[in-house]
Amino acid sequence: MRAAYWISRCRTAELGGHVRRCPAGHVERAFYNSCHQRVCPQCQALAVERWLERARARLLGCAHHHLIFTIPHELNALWCWNRGPMAKLLFAAVRAVLFELLGDPKYLGATPALLAALHTWGRSLSLHPHLHVLAADGGLSAEGVWVAPRRSHFLPARVLMLVFRGKFLAMLREALERRRLRLPAGTSRSRMHGLLRRLGRKKWNVHIRARYAHDQGVAAYLARYLKGGPLKNTQLLAPERGGVRFRYRPHRDEGE
Repeated sequence: MRAAYWISRCRTAELGGHVRRCPAGHVERAFYNSCHQRVCPQCQALAVERWLERARARLLGCAHHHLIFTIPHELNALWCWNRGPMAKLLFAAVRAVLFELLGDPKYLGATPALLAALHTWGRSLSLHPHLHVLAADGGLSAEGVWVAPRRSHFLPARVLMLVFRGKFLAMLREALERRRLRLPAGTSRSRMHGLLRRLGRKKWNVHIRARYAHDQGVAAYLARYLKGGPLKNTQLLAPERGGVRFRYRPHRDEGE
């Protein structure tokens, strides 16, 4: 609420102001002060551009694939009690899956180039942990030679889902056995392991987007979410009973 208070007053008279002058003294202009909050949509515009510039410098000059890995909502409580460790598990599982499958000569036979970004909310701002990955359309062989894909499609979606589900659950079980994760209040270990068994039979949401001829669009999308905060000014409608009313566009399906 403290951050919301300052964001609502960003660049208004309540935060005071300052004057900028050109070195020659010909132009003088007054500006209201910014709030400098990390999720302020106004203050983070420059941070978005800086992150995007760094990301583009790291991306390869080739086509890319956009992949999305989502953990089931049944694990939301465990996530809330273990945000840092759960995020590390998600990154580790996705990396292991892609290195294993793309390292297989059947699919690529090379080490992939990946850029991953964690999002923890959906468009309605509900808890929705998922990982976006930009994967280069190719990779490096053990000899350092560029390997182009042999197939028209990147990876089979079902295979990707099954391997990701298996690896993430295996890592989760190991973390629980080693007492690296805190159980949510009122949840026993036997109950948690029962949940993991049920999730092992459920279809998980793993999406592979169409191949992008370039990476710029997805990189810009990731930059807005990583540095721009969850809401844009254009989404805000009005303050309402201690909260805020905003508009959002629903996903076509819950998996996105």
